[in-house]
Amino acid sequence: MKAESRNCLKDCRMSFLVIDIGNTRLKWGLYDTASSGARLMAHGAVVLEDIDRLWESDWKSLPTPHAMLGCVVAGEVIKRRVEEQLSEWGVKPRWLVSGAQAGGVKNGYEHPQRLGSDRWAAIIGARQRAISSNPSSPPPVLAVMVGTAVTVDAVDEQGHFLGGLIMPGFGLMYRALESGTAGLKVPTGEVRDFPTNTSDALMSGGTDAIAGAIERSFKRLTQRTGQQPLLIMSGGAVSRLSHVDELPASVVENLIFEGLLTLAETAQITG
Repeated sequence: MKAESRNCLKDCRMSFLVIDIGNTRLKWGLYDTASSGARLMAHGAVVLEDIDRLWESDWKSLPTPHAMLGCVVAGEVIKRRVEEQLSEWGVKPRWLVSGAQAGGVKNGYEHPQRLGSDRWAAIIGARQRAISSNPSSPPPVLAVMVGTAVTVDAVDEQGHFLGGLIMPGFGLMYRALESGTAGLKVPTGEVRDFPTNTSDALMSGGTDAIAGAIERSFKRLTQRTGQQPLLIMSGGAVSRLSHVDELPASVVENLIFEGLLTLAETAQITG
């Protein structure tokens, strides 16, 4: 990134666009400045099939952002389609690439650049929340994203990303059962302690599988650090875990956006 662009991302006081392109949807947010704690002016989401209508349906009536930063896991073809929509504004696209260190986090992944940029942004957003909760002695933090897939990522009290889990999300799990078994359908039931019908059993089983993995990671991070971590959860399907009392979580609506804003503010962008 050129120095003048770094200064623009760090210092501009005009609107700033963040984009998160996931496996099934694109989420976007327009903020009043490129900084953590910025005010959200507008936001939206579209399924990937509707990306080519973003300008006409969502962005045309908005103020032109001064700059943008996004993360993408959906591949190059989708990214190019989004860039075509951004070109209507004349905004230069900038996409996050995971690196060895940024936003107060040291990346402990075996190959740091292979860490998904959405996970990296969420981890940085979670670390910033840990710092804000106790600036003099930030606690460890577990960052959980619940979407098409579920990721559970651990950061210790010194800001070292220790590693994390990836598992199927609710939809993938239920569709796998539906396609791989006879007579089981995507459930419409409820989560119960001891289900007495198939739909409730499927719903409860999926919830317990994901919640159990989070609980185990929470326990491991507690044992590793000797402290109780913050547990921060976000993502489009996070509401499905809201009733799980064993998870002392703070639910954050836009954790990835928070990480992108932190990186923009500090101009720590590697791609």
